[in-house]
Amino acid sequence: MVASRKIPRWGAGAATAWLGLVLLLDLVNPEPTFALTVLYPIAALIACAVLPPRWTAVVAAAATALAVASGTWNQTWGTAQHAIRIVDAVLVSVVAVVVAAIRVRREEQMARLVAIAEVAQRAILPILPRRAGLVTVTARYVSAARDAMVGGDLYDCYQYTRAASGNREQVRFIIGDVRGKGIAGVEQAARVIRAFRQSAARQVTLAQVAEDMDRYLTDFFGMEEFVTALLVDVTDPMRVLMVSCGHPPALFRRGDGQLSLIDAPSGLPLGMGLSDGEPYREHVVPWTPGDRLLLYTDGLSEARDLDGRFLSPLMLGAALSAPDTPAAMDAVLEAVGQHTPDGHLTDDLALLLLERTTPATPPRAAARRTRRPTRHPAEALDEALRTARKAREAGARTEAVDHALSR
Repeated sequence: MVASRKIPRWGAGAATAWLGLVLLLDLVNPEPTFALTVLYPIAALIACAVLPPRWTAVVAAAATALAVASGTWNQTWGTAQHAIRIVDAVLVSVVAVVVAAIRVRREEQMARLVAIAEVAQRAILPILPRRAGLVTVTARYVSAARDAMVGGDLYDCYQYTRAASGNREQVRFIIGDVRGKGIAGVEQAARVIRAFRQSAARQVTLAQVAEDMDRYLTDFFGMEEFVTALLVDVTDPMRVLMVSCGHPPALFRRGDGQLSLIDAPSGLPLGMGLSDGEPYREHVVPWTPGDRLLLYTDGLSEARDLDGRFLSPLMLGAALSAPDTPAAMDAVLEAVGQHTPDGHLTDDLALLLLERTTPATPPRAAARRTRRPTRHPAEALDEALRTARKAREAGARTEAVDHALSR
């Protein structure tokens, strides 16, 4: 809700407290050597910083009224100095109301821009399948605090069948974070997803996918633009292939509860055009049914508590022990919220949780007794006549043959 529809209590309280303090000091001064009238309008300046124009005007009117009335107890009523002080109070009050109106208008514009950026970012993020091959998939995206710009966090899953692989279904994932905020970051994130789908469809190895994406994105990224990414291939049911492009390491939880950060060789971020000199390398991790892999952006690893300490992904072991991946993802988000002050993130957060499952066993088909379809009596009679006719013809041919042989 924007500021024009909500009154911050602390702002109203601060402005009221200021008016009360100045009034008290003005009343207890028996022989005023200086007038405090000019201090009343400061309450309107306090109000315009947090209150909407309507309530700022209320505070300004109260301050002006007290400034006018102060002439009765400081013996300045009717003097030219008091008239000047009243004019000063009115001018300051008017300026405070105008400032409040301009501030609210800019806040509304910023809220609309952030909302548009969030909608655009959510629009480019695909809806991932719940199951891809032998892997269950759970994805989440969490926007940062309202005072933070929208980033370029992204994820995607690509499934396809390659004829050269004997029609074996291949499954690949990406999670990434584009350097940049706002609409520009969202636009580049959409371009990264397009590059991933193009490269994943035509390149054989995961390292080649990263190199192809780097060459493609270099033509669109500026000098200071890049994207950190982690590419994952889970086609082989016995192992996970990874290529790190300057991205935070994945968190691996084995079925027995053992946690570890996968120390994959870290290559350069994508879009820098340096993959020819620094080729990307694949990292292999064996896994079995029940193992889980958490992919995340730096919104998780850089989440800080009140003391400024970062959240270690290794602290999420209990959260990842939930019975299924959706419950585990909820537990992870809850743990991150408990670590940060008031549960507010300073950067967007994208999460992918993959779990290796067992092959689905098709249910046994129940034995069913085959029943012949019910036919009309006329159809049954026609079939019987045709059968009898064929039998007579066969009998006639048999008799002819016997007669010829007997001769």
